[in-house]
Amino acid sequence: MARRYLADMKSGDMVDDEVFVVSRKELRQSQNGSMFISMVISDKSARVNAKIWQANEGMFKTIPQSGYLRLRGRVDEYRGEPQFIVEGIKPVDPTSVNLADLLPCTDKDVEQMWKRTLEILRKIKNKDLLSLIKCFVSDEDFVKAYKRSPAAVSFHHAYIGGLIEHTLSLLESAMVLLPLYPQVNPDLVLAGVFLHDIGKIKELSSNAAFEYTDEGQLVGHIVTTCIWIEQKCTQCEKECGKPFPADLKYVLQHIVLAHHGEYEFGSPKLPATPEAAMVHYLDVMDAKVQAFTAAIDGCADDTNWSDFIRSLNTRVYRFPSPGA
Repeated sequence: MARRYLADMKSGDMVDDEVFVVSRKELRQSQNGSMFISMVISDKSARVNAKIWQANEGMFKTIPQSGYLRLRGRVDEYRGEPQFIVEGIKPVDPTSVNLADLLPCTDKDVEQMWKRTLEILRKIKNKDLLSLIKCFVSDEDFVKAYKRSPAAVSFHHAYIGGLIEHTLSLLESAMVLLPLYPQVNPDLVLAGVFLHDIGKIKELSSNAAFEYTDEGQLVGHIVTTCIWIEQKCTQCEKECGKPFPADLKYVLQHIVLAHHGEYEFGSPKLPATPEAAMVHYLDVMDAKVQAFTAAIDGCADDTNWSDFIRSLNTRVYRFPSPGA
């Protein structure tokens, strides 16, 4: 029997025996004094809040903080949002889980994206920047994690391979736009684009649910990336036998520190160079457009309007395709 996904379920639908990703569990007390468990369940199609009524601490301890669980229950609705009412739980052997059902993945070829990424990075002419990039791309553990990492928990490119897909999109856009701005340093832009989000490898967990790691919560990908640049510059100095240019390192770190663009969006610095400004706007454009297209893909067949998307602060309109 084919698996049913959360995105296809409606209020009143029953689920007999299905595996979901479980995260963000909490044991709470209701107004009448009874205990219940609140958690988030997900598969590759959606994330839904779930409740277990008449719960206890023993039951709570059997649920992984972030992992897999076989559930029986029904889909309900709370304040206009779907909610899953759990009526039965069973533990799951993680080795038996089909991750393709549970974690969303890019539909693009990751190895082809990596090959194209390297092809673009080879266009960097500055030898010091090339040496720095080589220190990253020759690090096998880094590359393995980079290819797998999502770009976000939920806003944009929130799927396995999302980080490399997002970054390559920025690199391709930069290749088109850079000839229009000859006063902008193309080497800094390409290196800055590649490096701007690499700290998400450590900031985000993708072993089960997409969540922030402790390091992600406490340090964040921007600071982690700047630390890595510092470390790799030191590695370059040892391998090349000469100091890495301090001004080059600082302007590259500045691109990372400023790529969120505004203090209110978690940017430690505002863009102070044209290269930092370009990376910031390329980043915003790609993230926003992907979020809009994902909302369109999620539209019901009988409407051209998405649900209200909180991160975009609007509903999204699906304009009929040409010839429709």
